[in-house]
Amino acid sequence: MNGEVSLINSAQLFGTVVAVQANFYRVQLDRSQHKEIGEFSPNPLLLLCTRRTRLKKIGQQVTVGDRVVVEEPDWTDGSGVIADVLPRKSQLDRPAIANVNQVLLVFAVTDPPLEPYQLSRFLVKGESTGLDVILCLNKSDLISPQEQAEIEQRLGNWGYQPIFISVYKGININAVEKILSGKITVVAGASGVGKSSLINTLIPSANLRVASVSGKLARGRHTTRHVELFDLPGGGLLADTPGFNQPDLDCTPSELVNYFPEARERLKSGSCRFSNCLHRDEPDCVVRGDWERYEDYLNFLEEAIEHETWLKQQADPESNLKLKSKGKGRQQYEPMLESKKYRRVSRKKQQQTLQELYKESED
Repeated sequence: MNGEVSLINSAQLFGTVVAVQANFYRVQLDRSQHKEIGEFSPNPLLLLCTRRTRLKKIGQQVTVGDRVVVEEPDWTDGSGVIADVLPRKSQLDRPAIANVNQVLLVFAVTDPPLEPYQLSRFLVKGESTGLDVILCLNKSDLISPQEQAEIEQRLGNWGYQPIFISVYKGININAVEKILSGKITVVAGASGVGKSSLINTLIPSANLRVASVSGKLARGRHTTRHVELFDLPGGGLLADTPGFNQPDLDCTPSELVNYFPEARERLKSGSCRFSNCLHRDEPDCVVRGDWERYEDYLNFLEEAIEHETWLKQQADPESNLKLKSKGKGRQQYEPMLESKKYRRVSRKKQQQTLQELYKESED
C-alpha cells in the first residue's frame, strides 16, 4: 500500500463535496479510483480538504455537490487540498448545492394531514428549480385504498403521479431506491412527514434525528440543521435540506405560470391575446378557467408581484416596505411606520430637549 500511495500523492483525484463546515470540505472520492489508490473497501473514501488560496483569490466558491479535483492526499490523516472546481451542471441557492439532478418532495397523506395549499406551494418551488420533481407520499398504510385512489386522481389532475410509500411498513421503498440510483437528489417537504425516517431507511448509516409530530399544531419539529450529501448503497447521493415549514416564492410574476403543469398544458393548446398576460382578468386568456389550483396561482401571483415591488424598492434608500410572515407560509409586504410621526422619541432625546429648554429659559 505504501508504494501505491507514494505513486499517487502527486496525482490528481476526483470527487464530490458532500459536506461543508467553516473552511473545510469533506470530499467523497469517486469509487472508480479505489482500485487505483489501492483501497478495495465497499465504503466510499472520504478526505477532509481545504481549498487552494488561488481559488479564494479568484472568488471560486466551493459548495456541497461540487465536483472537485483533489491534490496532495495524506492517507494517514485523511486530508487533502481542493485544487480546482469542475463546471457545474446545475446550482441551487437555497439550499446551496450544486449538480443536483432531481427534487424528491416528501409529504404524508395523514399525521400530519395533507394540506393541498401547502403541497401546491412546495410543488411550485420545486418546479422553479428547473429540475425533475418527484412526489412521494408517506404513511400510505394509514389510509384506505379508496382514499389513496382519490388522492392519486386529484394529483393526476395537477400533473403529478405520486409514489405512495410507508417507511414504517416498508411499502414501495424499492421503487424510491430505483429512482434515486445514480443521481444527486435533494429531499424536501414539510416537517414531520417522515423525511429523516425515509433517509435512515435508505441509508442506515445516516442516523438522522427523527422528531415526533406536535399534537397542538399537527406539525413536525425541525430536525435537520445543515445540508449534507449521503451516499446511497445502490449508487447516487441524497441531500437532506434544513427543515422548514414553507418555502419562499421568489420568481417573477411572468415566470409563475410555467410552474403549474396544468397551466403549461393549456398554453400548449393555445395562446393568450397579450404576450405579457398574467392570466388574471385579461381578455382571451387560455390559462384562466376552471382548474383546481387556479386560486392558488392567483394567491402566489399576488405574492410574486409584491416581491417584485419590494425588490425594486430596495434600490430606493427611502423604501418604506417591510416583509411580514402570515399563516400557512403566506408572506406579505406592508408599509413601515414613518419614524417621525409614529415612533416614540428616545429618552436620551427627551433629556437633551429638556436641557435645551432649561438653558433658553435661563437666558
